[in-house]
Amino acid sequence: MLAKNSKIFVSGHRGMVGSSILRQLKKRGYKNIIVKTRKNLDLTNQKKTYDFLKKNKPDVVIIAAALVGGIKKNMDLKPDFLIKNTLIASNLIHGSYLANIKNLLFLGSSCVYPGSIKKKISEDLLLKGELEKSNEGYALAKILGIKLCEYYSKYYRLNYFSLMPCNVFGPEDNYDLETSHFLPAILKKLKLIEQKKIKHLYLWGDGKPKREVIYVDDLADACIHFLKRKNNPSLINIGTDIEYSIKSFAEKIMKILNIKANIKFHKTNIKGTYRKKLDTKLAKKLGWKFKTKFSDAIIKTYKFL
Repeated sequence: MLAKNSKIFVSGHRGMVGSSILRQLKKRGYKNIIVKTRKNLDLTNQKKTYDFLKKNKPDVVIIAAALVGGIKKNMDLKPDFLIKNTLIASNLIHGSYLANIKNLLFLGSSCVYPGSIKKKISEDLLLKGELEKSNEGYALAKILGIKLCEYYSKYYRLNYFSLMPCNVFGPEDNYDLETSHFLPAILKKLKLIEQKKIKHLYLWGDGKPKREVIYVDDLADACIHFLKRKNNPSLINIGTDIEYSIKSFAEKIMKILNIKANIKFHKTNIKGTYRKKLDTKLAKKLGWKFKTKFSDAIIKTYKFL
């Protein structure tokens, strides 16, 4: 359970999610925070990770560290996504147990759920179908982390749990057009259009797949909310009900930013899962709901570019 005097280790503090969690913690008066760069602590190295946790003994461990990327990067680096994310999760979770750390939050992704589900996805649908092939390696590593948290909480009476967010966006995201997710790619292309470096807004696939998105500061708020609770369920979906087709997202973002462009499609490129919409009844029941309007989040994120 998170308290004002808790010693908190935020892994992945330079990434989009980790940096937002760090900002939100500091803003709310949490001062005893530990961070480590990859150069100073390689979380894929078991001995170094175990030694760090035993020496520092944080009260709370937040696992925001991960190898992440869009469809193309996932497809090109499947072995890396599987092994590196597996090592990060297992080293931090088992290392925390060995160091007698009672509280741990593991951040996953909606890609852990079966790719064929068309309805809202509730937590009990984990492992109830085949994963989407394009990010299977990443998903398998995240499922391992989810199950480790579930088992360690159940058998050792620890407060280890996982949050599963929908597509996250915000400052410090990856805006590389080859390796980013769909929304930062749209924002980057619109910036290039505004700068007159490109003429058209090209989208991968046909623009029909639907996605749900959440602003990164809302996810950070959810992390703090649930860390302050005792006896959390092992898995909690974090979403917003903001769901549109990728084409509709592009149109809405152009309207918000007052940028005009012709939308065209790279129809031979990978489309990904047709729909990813999370059922967030559990999170709402436990007192959490997102706060940031989509338009405000887009404007804040675009200013970062």
